[in-house]
Amino acid sequence: MSGIYIHIPFCRKACHYCNFHFSTQIEQIDEFVASLLKEITLQQHYLRSPIETIYLGGGTPSLLDQTHIDKILNSLHKHYDLADLKEFTLEANPDDISIAKTMAWKSNGINRLSIGIQSFQKDALSWMNRAHSTAQSIQAIEHAKAAGIHNLSTDLIYGTPHLSDQDLLKDLELLKNFNIPHISCYALTVEEKTALHSLIQKKKIENIDTEKQARHFELIVETLNNEGYEHYEISNFSKPGQRSLHNSNYWKGIPYLGLGPSAHSYNGTSRQWNIANNQLYIKSIEQGNVPFDIENIDEASAYNEYMMISLRLLDGVEMEQIEKRFGSVYMQHTKDVLGKFLLTGKIENTAKGFTITKNARFLADGIASDFFIV
Repeated sequence: MSGIYIHIPFCRKACHYCNFHFSTQIEQIDEFVASLLKEITLQQHYLRSPIETIYLGGGTPSLLDQTHIDKILNSLHKHYDLADLKEFTLEANPDDISIAKTMAWKSNGINRLSIGIQSFQKDALSWMNRAHSTAQSIQAIEHAKAAGIHNLSTDLIYGTPHLSDQDLLKDLELLKNFNIPHISCYALTVEEKTALHSLIQKKKIENIDTEKQARHFELIVETLNNEGYEHYEISNFSKPGQRSLHNSNYWKGIPYLGLGPSAHSYNGTSRQWNIANNQLYIKSIEQGNVPFDIENIDEASAYNEYMMISLRLLDGVEMEQIEKRFGSVYMQHTKDVLGKFLLTGKIENTAKGFTITKNARFLADGIASDFFIV
């Protein structure tokens, strides 16, 4: 099985913290969709197995009108094997969601929505420069359910200056009351070349409080665990049986095709990524060429990636996988580093290998880096 990710590189408004590729020139959507349809055809032989998941991400895919979505889906059905499609996700901003739109999405086969709520708190939304309101977030969830899409995921951003501990708990309480099956929680990060980074550098707004972020993370984990959510990946929580299939397949190393500017693809031996420039993407596609860079994945890089991903997952590292995929030298290296961490209490053994302890999950990326082969 394989997956398809489609990057829709347009947003109505630029969020201060975002470093994903996007443009606010939404009048170019028609031209972009025409090029995307050509890329769908050009890349039809990249994957050799049936498609299990599709993910429309961005940017803001909910900006597309129904004719755009119809054209994209017709082209996908024409050029790819979608007979075994299990999960079809569309990312949507609350201000784009209506009952009519959601019913149309459902008729297209879209069976999961990822809603970018980020917070229900007015001050936090204003600080992030979000385009929607608290009322629109609540209404968006109600509209999705009324239209019959109950497989919902909502994004929250924690650790912002105007989000208190009590505000965060209120956000989680609202999601609990709506019985949202999947919640993604991200610590606000300050990325270079973003408006947020520039504002902080100019001291126009305060910097991020990392101690507050760690405290928020602990509150999220404790609250959602008590409500029966699995903390199956560092940033992701789900009710049993409601994990994101598309993202889980990424983490398992299952091949996927990325379409659109800046989208990444992976076939098991190499990774490639499209140019992050809308005009150059469109120009190249018009000439019949997909504009991408590519790298072959060597053994050390594959091992490092496996460790980084696995230590972010509830299931953790499987020693059998390391021996099978990477051999005895990597196995011994893993055991050497593991021994040091077992003494610190940050890692614990499992039936198949090891995982990061509950109290150290906020440090997962740093712990993983100690295993890297350089």
